[in-house]
Amino acid sequence: MNILGISAYYHDSAAALLQDGRLVAAAQEERFSRRKHDPRFPRLAAEYCLRAGGIEAAALDHVVFYDKPLLKFDRLLETYLATAPFGIRSFLQAIPLWLKEKLWVPDTIRKELGWDGDVLFARHHDSHAASAFYPSPFEEAAIVTMDGVGEWATSTVGVGRGADLQLLQEIRFPHSLGLLYSAFTYHAGFKVNSGEYKLMGLAPYGEPRYVDLILRELVDLKEDGSLRLNLKYFTYLSGLTMTGRRFDRLFGGPPRRPEAPLTQREMDMARSIQAVTELAMLRMAAHAHELTGLKRLCLAGGVALNCVGNGRVLREGPFDELWIQPAAGDAGGAVGAALLVHHRLLGNDRTPAAGDSMAGAYLGPEFGDEEVRRFLDASGARYRTLAWDEVPRAAAGVLAEGKVVGWFQGRMEFGPRALGNRSILGDPRDREMQSRMNLKIKFRESFRPFAPAVLRDRVADWFELDAPSPYMLLVAPVGEARRLPDPGGNGATGIARLKLPRSVVPAITHVDWSARVQTVHSETNPLFHDVLRAFEERTGCPVLVNTSFNVRGEPIVRTPEDAFRCFRRTQMDCLFLGRHLLDARDFPAPEPEEDWRGEIEPD
Repeated sequence: MNILGISAYYHDSAAALLQDGRLVAAAQEERFSRRKHDPRFPRLAAEYCLRAGGIEAAALDHVVFYDKPLLKFDRLLETYLATAPFGIRSFLQAIPLWLKEKLWVPDTIRKELGWDGDVLFARHHDSHAASAFYPSPFEEAAIVTMDGVGEWATSTVGVGRGADLQLLQEIRFPHSLGLLYSAFTYHAGFKVNSGEYKLMGLAPYGEPRYVDLILRELVDLKEDGSLRLNLKYFTYLSGLTMTGRRFDRLFGGPPRRPEAPLTQREMDMARSIQAVTELAMLRMAAHAHELTGLKRLCLAGGVALNCVGNGRVLREGPFDELWIQPAAGDAGGAVGAALLVHHRLLGNDRTPAAGDSMAGAYLGPEFGDEEVRRFLDASGARYRTLAWDEVPRAAAGVLAEGKVVGWFQGRMEFGPRALGNRSILGDPRDREMQSRMNLKIKFRESFRPFAPAVLRDRVADWFELDAPSPYMLLVAPVGEARRLPDPGGNGATGIARLKLPRSVVPAITHVDWSARVQTVHSETNPLFHDVLRAFEERTGCPVLVNTSFNVRGEPIVRTPEDAFRCFRRTQMDCLFLGRHLLDARDFPAPEPEEDWRGEIEPD
């Protein structure tokens, strides 16, 4: 039984293939098109999934789309009618695209895939909920989904038992926790639907001085996590922006221009909306627990990528265990939609996997040893080929010397995080590593924190966390024993606090002593696990900096060519393409930074 799930037309379009209920492939279109957050129909991603499954489109039994375009169109028209005559510019931009493309999903699927069957449709938040529960290791669990908006729902609470999944309650558009957070993302000068994680990273530099104002003026947040927005402060119903002049007056000025210097106001706004979002997440989780009486919780939807909030839900919430879909945003809807067909429509039983059934999120393309070698030889690159058992020690050795390593191995990750197969690695003990990687390799804002990858059996020794976090979706404090004395007494504020080391692993310790933890498991990634083990044997530290193998504005690399190009145009020191090691000293100096940055779309 072959089921292809598809998500498209909003952001992060993706495809996923189930074979006899097993997820065999999943990928976002951006990795193939090289257009970040590509919303277009995922033709290339779908072609990859079919190749990975060893089938052609004719062998598909079902194709399912992750939401219902007609219901979305209904919401769009009702919103424009309710706000008319305002919103005419937005209407004139949106409607032609709907009439030309978005309303014709079945025709597009048949044309792009060369498939002549019926197309199925799932509701947006059903797809999110299915992506959260069905791959989880839980026999039964409460489910919470949170995002900007699907058709009409913006957040839901549900329950999953065995193969059964039901959504019990919902919050409806225009009232949305995700849109509230995106409004502050926009006002801080970041791009909506891609810059929210920057706002989360900026928050610890600020003070929560606007929390009371937000709760008094912008949002009525109830004890059960439901909410209503004061719509007079927002313009997303009828305009081309998220906020308007009333919002500007409330917070003392207009939105920050993209690329303009960050001020304390943006930092304080980020801290304040992050605090409100965490409060809403905690209340929604508590309500889900009260409603279902269950001990485990599954999360999905774009807000579930807020790993600071997730960490608080795990530590402070009423649930014993938490599982989050690694592709929690719209890309994961392709997985959820396919699983809905398998379990709900076709009535197949479900047996939870011991860890989960996402295969570590390593669901994308891979490139064999000979394929990599042929590329390197064709490009004229100098390289050294190691035996596979030499690779972990060699990588640990150069990392211990303070070198930055491009790491390209195995199957590409599905979702927004690099998890040790398409990664850039560094030594977390190096005080200069964070600024060096941000400014000279990633070409991104200096305030952005980096995540630690840590051996699963050592995580509790280094962080205030003793639970699996394989998908880098939980933030936890660095352990007390690894911290340095509080440097806060020297009067530093804002971004200046970045330069103050806070722990023995300063490159992954944020200004509030937090870290976005990835636990590495030998079962899902034995090679990366061996690198961490070798690094610990050499240095006593089982932790590495792990950031995605890309530069600002570019998707994570997919192919050896993508990786080699990124390596050559940045100041990485070494590149491991499988077991082939390249040293930057064997090549001419990188091309000028401005040439590289000029080719990519700013975030």
